[in-house]
Amino acid sequence: MTRPAKATLVTDGNTIKLRLEAERLHTGSLVHVDWLRFTVRTRNAPSLRNEVPVLSDNIWDEGYRLSQIYKLINALPDCERNACGQAAELADRVALLLGPEFARSPILGKGHDFYRHRWPILRNDVECGWVGFGASSESPRQTAQAGTIHVNLFGAACTFAAFGWSERLADLCDQLAADITRCDLALDLFDGLSGGIERVAQDYHAGLCDVGGRRLKIRDINWLKGRSRSVYIGSKEAGKETNVYEKGDQLFGEEAESKWVRVELRYGNKLRELSTDMLRRPADFFGGASDWHATVLAEAGESFTPELVPTDGRLAPMTVEAEVFRNLKWSFQTASASIAAAFKFLGDEDFLRLVTGQKLPGRLQRFNPAELKAAFAAAASRSQVAEPCPALA
Repeated sequence: MTRPAKATLVTDGNTIKLRLEAERLHTGSLVHVDWLRFTVRTRNAPSLRNEVPVLSDNIWDEGYRLSQIYKLINALPDCERNACGQAAELADRVALLLGPEFARSPILGKGHDFYRHRWPILRNDVECGWVGFGASSESPRQTAQAGTIHVNLFGAACTFAAFGWSERLADLCDQLAADITRCDLALDLFDGLSGGIERVAQDYHAGLCDVGGRRLKIRDINWLKGRSRSVYIGSKEAGKETNVYEKGDQLFGEEAESKWVRVELRYGNKLRELSTDMLRRPADFFGGASDWHATVLAEAGESFTPELVPTDGRLAPMTVEAEVFRNLKWSFQTASASIAAAFKFLGDEDFLRLVTGQKLPGRLQRFNPAELKAAFAAAASRSQVAEPCPALA
């Protein structure tokens, strides 16, 4: 693969730095969201638009482009056709929320991460995200995945999206009862980390990176080389990993001897429930990751209120409450009359089948129907997503 010229590296690096600095001025926060992935159940996803495009033989005409998209959709098997339309609608909505520089590609692509198909999201004709749908196989796990649509936004999308994009995406996730599966929170130290990147290893061995009395895994890249170094604390498998690396070397080349260090906290949904508030208050969740994260963030001059992202095992009741709330929100928005009747007339199992679909989400399967129905009732009485159901009065 041909490497970009040094001049190109410097130009791109300066563009990224200027963009990050502008975002800081707009948000007032030093921490920004640098990657986002979330999954939507097809029952909650936007419906396929019903308009019929005007056919045209002119390849530059909008009607021709739309007609080709609909031909692609209609050529799919019945089980994937609606999901394709829903994914296209969701990709359009995400691109709109990201800003005017973003658009969904008219060309349906091959899927990633076990999804059969994807709609690429483009900026300047370069893919910076995608929306996937359809199962890549008939295995039980992939069959379950077929009932979902997945959005993956790369760092380039998060960096160059219009200001306020993360709050808009948070609102969309709430509206669609989406599950955030990955959220990266980045702190850029343009003038370097106090004590240098070597300090990370010292702080680690001093126990400042410990969480709950546990010493996390650590590994490094290029440590003996002395440039382009990275330190990883935690692991993707555990759903929480921090990468401290010399960002300036990556963007400008080692010869520039840039001091720029990035601290990138990567949260996954393994063992954790990722709140949409991470998109609204990234500094709070960054500072709540450990004493070390809080110290580095405070040294950078950020004001924040540390917020922990608990594991499922530690706070199982909060996990199930969050899942119940998402399902309850969907219930009120799309089937409030039916739900009101269900509380009053249906048995426990029939009620849950109505509210959560044919299969309960995995996080709820360990609870019995009576407990879950009671949780729905309790959440409904406290919820502000809609007027209380008559049957609960």
